[in-house]
Amino acid sequence: MHILFIGYGQTSTRVAKQLFQQGHQITTISQSPKTDVYANHLIQDVHQLDLTHLEPVDWVYVLLSPSQSSVEGYQQTYVDSVAPIVQALKSHPVQKIVVVSSTRVYGENAGERIDDESVIQPVDEQGRLLWKMEQLYQQAFTERCVVIRPTGIYGTSVARMIKLAATTQNYPQIHWSNRIHIDDLAQFLVQLIHVEHPETSYIVTNNQPLPLHEVIQWFQRQLNLPELVVASPKETGKRIFATRMRESGFQLEHEDCFSDYAELLKTE
Repeated sequence: MHILFIGYGQTSTRVAKQLFQQGHQITTISQSPKTDVYANHLIQDVHQLDLTHLEPVDWVYVLLSPSQSSVEGYQQTYVDSVAPIVQALKSHPVQKIVVVSSTRVYGENAGERIDDESVIQPVDEQGRLLWKMEQLYQQAFTERCVVIRPTGIYGTSVARMIKLAATTQNYPQIHWSNRIHIDDLAQFLVQLIHVEHPETSYIVTNNQPLPLHEVIQWFQRQLNLPELVVASPKETGKRIFATRMRESGFQLEHEDCFSDYAELLKTE
């Protein structure tokens, strides 16, 4: 198949390489030059996307990320890009389009349990914009669109966690956090191409929700730093579970984030 990646960052790179190794033809769209020899790289603005000279595209992955996390950044990157992408793909025989969104569409923030059957109720504008993007793609590619909602992606660096460990003496409450290793996310995106009847959406997470203060404390212990104190037993955040991913038979390779963090610490 001819597979098109709209947005080509660290996750896309991993997916594209594996799909190329499986014998697929790869084309990528990004705003900066790329050097992977196994793909045809095009530099384009997705808001003026032109795919008229491409060979017929069979399968599409959309993995965009805003340059800033503001409302304007989300509107421009996620919502304003849908119409030009849909228009550019109209002349292609697209069998499936896989759109990477976020679990930010779930608005719960008091430690609730969330899974693939949970009702989507965004509470902030960024969440609402992601939900709008999902709906626009689902409407444009009826029964051909699969939405992926990853939790926090980790696996490339622990610099942020090291900084938190060094600067956090007190934590206001128990804040539930969720994560997925970038290699597991990439592997799941690759596997989708072999699923005959995929669901319309999948949460992708390691099914191991953790209070964020416990993760910071783990880093503080590794780095011989004073451990933070939690000020209140109040719970925020949400505990997210990937029920459909699990039912699909997909096997995670990175269920224990602490062993991954330990390896990453060696390289920082």
